[in-house]
Parts: sequence; C-alpha cells; structure tokens
Amino acid sequence: MIKYENTTQGLFMKRVNRFTATVLVDGKEETAHVKNTGRLKELLLPGAKVVLQRADNPDRKTAFDLISVYSEKLEWVNIDSLVPNALIKQYLSELDYDVVKPEYKYGDSRIDFYMEKDGERYLMEVKGCTLASDNRQGIGLFPDAPTERGVRHLNELVRAAKEGYHCSVAFVIQMNGISKVLPNNESQPEFGEALTKAVNEGVGVRCFRCRVNADSIKIIGVDG
Repeated sequence: MIKYENTTQGLFMKRVNRFTATVLVDGKEETAHVKNTGRLKELLLPGAKVVLQRADNPDRKTAFDLISVYSEKLEWVNIDSLVPNALIKQYLSELDYDVVKPEYKYGDSRIDFYMEKDGERYLMEVKGCTLASDNRQGIGLFPDAPTERGVRHLNELVRAAKEGYHCSVAFVIQMNGISKVLPNNESQPEFGEALTKAVNEGVGVRCFRCRVNADSIKIIGVDG
C-alpha cells in the first residue's frame, strides 16, 4: 500500500505542458508537477477535483505534486507514474524469491524487476494503467499514448523467454472497478501486436487490481 502524507485537495484548471498544470488550491492559483507524461485527457478536465501533495523542498519551482484526480465513473484515479513500480516492489518482497533486483539491465533495455528462485530466473516489466474503456465495463486500456519504449521492452521479454527466463508483464491498474487490461490498438496498434507476439512466445500477463482512495492506493487482487 502507498499512503501519501501532507496532501490537500484542489481543482484542476489546465495542463500547461507534459510536466506541469495549473490548479486552484484554497482559491489561489498554483503550479503543480504532473507525475505522469501520459495524455490523461479523459481525466484532467477543467474543474476536476484533484489531490495534491505538498513538495518537501520549499525552493522547488512547483509547490505541489498532482497525485490523483476524481472521475464520476471511476471515483479516485491515481496518476502517479512512480506508484506501479513501488507497489510491485512491495508485492515481490513478500514472496519467497531468493533475489529481487529492480532496474535489471537486459539487452538494450532496463527491465523493471529481475528475480531468482531455486536457480530459475524471472523478469517482470511493469506498466501503470490509467485509461478505462468507454464501452467495455471493467476493462482498462494501455497505452494512452504511443510508447516505443513499451514495444521495445516486450520484444526484449520475448528474447529473454527464448533464453529460458520466466517473463511477465504486470499491469498495475490505478483505477477502481477495473480488473483487466487490453492493448489500446486505437492509440498504438504496434503495442498490441508486440503484446500478442509476447504472449504467444510464453510471456505472461498479470493484472493487479487496486483500491484507490484520494491519498492512497493498495493492491487488492491479481489476475493472470
């Protein structure tokens, strides 16, 4: 579970660029750091309720980090791109692996986690999902914007699987009520093609369901 300290609520006004947004806090305009480079156009709407965490450094250019946004359909949605890896690190540490190593160099990529158990080698790449399907209840979509890095990682996992690694992709669902993630072929068909190829080559897909509150997120189940 990830629990944020020193938070406050505000209203989203506009996204200035990929990394910053204007928000309204206690009637005053503030600049917040957006901890997610995805488009988030379905969530970051003018007037949307948001949760902000005050920065520890008083000299930082942005006084707040934008943590979550409220959607009538989904309730609170966590948009912190650091959260999926943090949650999976917690999850893996509670299992009986002999080794859990983050940021493992393989080929031309860094795969999120490398594990060992009884002499067997495992690789897991982690993706956060913040986009819900408009017409399929309980379904999340990934990616919400093209990701060449994501395609490259899938191809690396295929290569590793052929070399004897146990490989998987973990989708951490940063929304309530979503239990499965499908490729967003409308956004990037190449990712869907790469994921299909990876599955056919033995790469597993696991979906981590979460309970998201205004200032916290917790894994509540795993499918796949």
